[in-house]
Amino acid sequence: MTADTGRWIRNFVDGEFVEPDERRSFGKVDPATGSVHARIHEADGPLVDRAVAAARRALHDGWANTAVRERAALLRRAADRIEERFEEFVAAEIADTGKPVTQARELDVARAVANFRTFADVVAAAGQESFLTDLAGGRQALNYAVRKPLGVVAVIVPWNLPLLLLTWKIAPALACGNAVVVKPSEETPGTATLLAEVLAEVGLPAGVYNVVHGFGGGSAGEYVTSHPGIDGVTFTGSSATGSHVMKTVAPRVRPVSFELGGKNAAVVFDDVDVDEALTGLSRSVFTNTGQVCLCTERVYVQRSVFDEIAGGLVERARDLRLGRPLDEATTTGPLISQAHRDKVLRYFELAEQAGAEVLTGGGIPRLGEDLDGGSWIEPTLWTGLTNADRVVREEIFGPVAALIPFDTEAEAIALANDTDYGLAASVWTNDLRRGHRVAQSMNVGMAWVNTWFLRDLRSPFGGVGLSGIGREGGESSLHFYTEPTNVCVQL
Repeated sequence: MTADTGRWIRNFVDGEFVEPDERRSFGKVDPATGSVHARIHEADGPLVDRAVAAARRALHDGWANTAVRERAALLRRAADRIEERFEEFVAAEIADTGKPVTQARELDVARAVANFRTFADVVAAAGQESFLTDLAGGRQALNYAVRKPLGVVAVIVPWNLPLLLLTWKIAPALACGNAVVVKPSEETPGTATLLAEVLAEVGLPAGVYNVVHGFGGGSAGEYVTSHPGIDGVTFTGSSATGSHVMKTVAPRVRPVSFELGGKNAAVVFDDVDVDEALTGLSRSVFTNTGQVCLCTERVYVQRSVFDEIAGGLVERARDLRLGRPLDEATTTGPLISQAHRDKVLRYFELAEQAGAEVLTGGGIPRLGEDLDGGSWIEPTLWTGLTNADRVVREEIFGPVAALIPFDTEAEAIALANDTDYGLAASVWTNDLRRGHRVAQSMNVGMAWVNTWFLRDLRSPFGGVGLSGIGREGGESSLHFYTEPTNVCVQL
């Protein structure tokens, strides 16, 4: 039985796809056209109970004690199988998100493969801490740490990069011997469900990977995060939802790893390579229609090059091509939903009320035929705003940015750090010392110099403030997905 036979997207529990119940279902909307192209089976409380019980059983039946080399080999087989079914994953990603086929191929599915291979390598190479302690009388004690799986982990995945972020979480979770219950976004259920087929094909034991579909409150999301059988929660999404999840798990004192919202800044100095900066900024503002937690929504530009940077970025925005996802020439897809577009449009109104000048965009494009039923919006740039305006303070999560001038390095740092968020920043300068200095002054989890979204998957990933708790990536992921037991032996 496949994931979406008969246009159904099914729950996957204990190694099997669950027969759908028409009474508990909702439509999967194509963001590009607004049409419904599948039905999603919404999990109820008893089905979530079954998923958690299956995960616990899989741990006790031996998965938690599987040799590291075997788990690493399974992750590599999963990567190989995704490559073999590459175009199926591309199609599922496009059906979920409406993003252009080139991005789905080059970023989303390619990174899913890289995530499995990277964490196979990381877990295979990871060591253990040990210490020799000197005792009285010339004796010693040996202390060493043994890492054990965290247990049953709830994996809550957002809709913007659903496959990329799912594999970013489950690859290290499985590498460490955990079992997972995945709750994808109700907007993007396809790739998580297709991945269930792949993991079964490569030999992952039943119950180790489970998928339950539904919404947040009063649905699968709440059932999973509040379940007493869950040992930890990893979540990527909005800061407000992260706060709610934290309250939910607080009575049981469960560990959490949160990568939340961002209101990321770029700082552009007047000694910059202008063309290089414009290329980087156009990516950081408009990639995935601005629906990336790392995207730039605040661009601070030194006054002497402000007009040049603003004019160049407007040209780059106008060169973007909105269109059908399967058209190789399309650069920019729709927003994820009509509801999210309504949210972004409210910020367009707030910008107008604050006296912003619209350099480009500011509305809904007309693309003709069935595309006009989709959740399209124009890439938009503003000037005339300040850090006091809501548009500059609150995360919008769309293809938008406010351009704001500054005069001195100290002023730029103060403006960039004047936010409740702290996920990422980028610094654009040809002065190497300044680049290091300013990047290290950013109150963020990640700072780039003369680039953006360049990732080494072994490095720490996460934010501060409203942007999250904890770090993932490399051994940082292993630390979250395991619990250490220290063994002390007197010699």
